[in-house]
Amino acid sequence: MKKPMTNKASVIIVNWNGAQFIEQCLTALLAQTTSPHEIILLDNASTDGSIEIIRRFPSVRLIVLDQNTGFARGNNLAVAEASKESEWIALINPDAFVEADWLETLLESAKSNPEFDVFGSKLVNAGDPRLLDGAGDAYHVSGLVWRMGHGSPIPTTVESDSEIFSPCAAAALYRRSAWQAIGGLDEDYFCYVEDVDLGFRLRLAGYRCLYVPSSIVHHVGSGTTGGQHSAFSMYHGHRNLVWTFVKDMPSVLFWLLLPLHLLLNVVSIIWFSLRGQGHVILRAKRDAILGLPKMWRKRQKIQKTRVISTSKIWKQLNKQIMTAQFGGK
Repeated sequence: MKKPMTNKASVIIVNWNGAQFIEQCLTALLAQTTSPHEIILLDNASTDGSIEIIRRFPSVRLIVLDQNTGFARGNNLAVAEASKESEWIALINPDAFVEADWLETLLESAKSNPEFDVFGSKLVNAGDPRLLDGAGDAYHVSGLVWRMGHGSPIPTTVESDSEIFSPCAAAALYRRSAWQAIGGLDEDYFCYVEDVDLGFRLRLAGYRCLYVPSSIVHHVGSGTTGGQHSAFSMYHGHRNLVWTFVKDMPSVLFWLLLPLHLLLNVVSIIWFSLRGQGHVILRAKRDAILGLPKMWRKRQKIQKTRVISTSKIWKQLNKQIMTAQFGGK
């Protein structure tokens, strides 16, 4: 029996050519022990038959665009259309398949932890359920980001909820008022790292994120963009890494860590060039530099409204010795 909602949540899905995943995604959402207040699916001009599949689910509110606006703008548009009754916004990727109590678990955690405004799920590798796909996102002092625990075995011991830097937006819950307060996702990113940037800006504004390992989602990962190491993923990810560091890092840490960030970019260029992908990484860094004036203007606004101390940001940054993790998220 489904439980009544006390805190209402609108579930948002942005789809682009995800026909191979979308039926399983929606079927899982409609089988939740606590039903979403609504499910909104925004389609970014898919050409693979996605629309026909989605229309088999009449309870899903479908918004069809005539062009691909990207993950960031697509989510912003869908959130703007969400019911005013929803206190919470839940994002789900079309290649993410939630377990039956996923939403119930997140909403219960939100109710029990009112000091947190963002909640991240445990992502399990959809192809091999013995492996983690991610346990929240890490932000390194160099500006590199990654999903924590990606590819490692699922823990066999009971895990407790814990604070993380930010959630992976493949499956995350946001307090709507917090989302609106910072303006949602940065649409200049198009896709990739936009969720880490969002998490960073939320943290700068005083909001905190909790990892809820009992909210489980099976995630394919980059299911419609050619995989994590595709040219598309690499270009957007490595361009957006630079923009996130420039926009969000507090001033003292910005200047202190800038040499390390520059070193990361140089090493990334060498690393991917040796792998035969030099033209993609060079284009990403070129476009990152071309976008710096606009990102610097955004930085001025973000840092002006920052409420959290530099020391608290420093405590949340990952400081491990770097390994060959240049693929990022």
